[in-house]
Amino acid sequence: MKKITILVPVFNEASNLDKLILKLNRLIDGDLRSTNDGVDTEDQDWNFSLKDFSWEFLFVNDGSSDTTLNDLRRLRKENNRINIVNLSRNFGKESAMLAGLDYALGDAVIIMDADLQDPVDLIPQMIYWWLKGYDDVYGKRADRGKESWIRKRLSLAYYSILQHSTRIEVLPNVGDFRLLDRRVVEALKQLRETQRYTKGLFCWVGFPKKEIIFNRVDRNSGKSSFKLTSLINLAIEGITSFTTAPLRFATLLGFFVSLISLGYMIFILLKTLIFGDPVQGFPTLICALLFLGGVQLIALGIIGEYIGRIFNETKGRPVYIVESYNEQKA
Repeated sequence: MKKITILVPVFNEASNLDKLILKLNRLIDGDLRSTNDGVDTEDQDWNFSLKDFSWEFLFVNDGSSDTTLNDLRRLRKENNRINIVNLSRNFGKESAMLAGLDYALGDAVIIMDADLQDPVDLIPQMIYWWLKGYDDVYGKRADRGKESWIRKRLSLAYYSILQHSTRIEVLPNVGDFRLLDRRVVEALKQLRETQRYTKGLFCWVGFPKKEIIFNRVDRNSGKSSFKLTSLINLAIEGITSFTTAPLRFATLLGFFVSLISLGYMIFILLKTLIFGDPVQGFPTLICALLFLGGVQLIALGIIGEYIGRIFNETKGRPVYIVESYNEQKA
């Protein structure tokens, strides 16, 4: 019997856990209607039941400060499908997902959020395409749900920049909600960089992929822990992890500014020699110096981002530290 792991990284999600477990149990036990849109249910490969699989609900507690861990322990006593990886502190969602992949037991791993924005009823469709031979079945949002106009525009602009600056295909409007075959999981486990951009890593490892379009709903309860600053940091991680285009941009910008400066210098020299004008323009000189100084600081900042990544990676620290697994200390 094949085993499927539902991997859920959690950080202060106590208000969502009971409802999530209830919906997962109802789906597996056949009490919740699944969404099979776009799937030919007459296909002989659809002749499977979720009861034909063994199930694991793997929760990775990423240093929650509310009652998340205690609630998970309570739920585990009531449901033997639940396993709990408790990290020693908050390492971030990217590291928590790697911890989950390391501890997952399934032949396939389905990654989803605890806030029920990822529809549970799409799981059968993911399994269907997995059985058809796809190793990475990912959910693509038809819309971005309840987001501000500027946040949507910035997100789309970020994906466009990343797509045009790297050689790998980065999928827009695709999050972490996906099913991964065991061989994809094993490939991802080999990538141990400490500053992770998992959405890019999913694309980098390759393997046959299949998209499923879905409408992302609002959170069931609570507020997202991802603030604008967190999203900006994640965007910087994505760009610096998968492309050196910013360094090339800094080089081209420096070359372009140098050409302009050289041309302007020749113009001033010829003007002085031909017309005998005294050298003037103190404000112009100050503006030019400030402009060139700003360009230099931008270039240094870009270089600093990459040097910082090198510095962090050379430390060789583990991506995460586990405090306990199913209440057994690591």
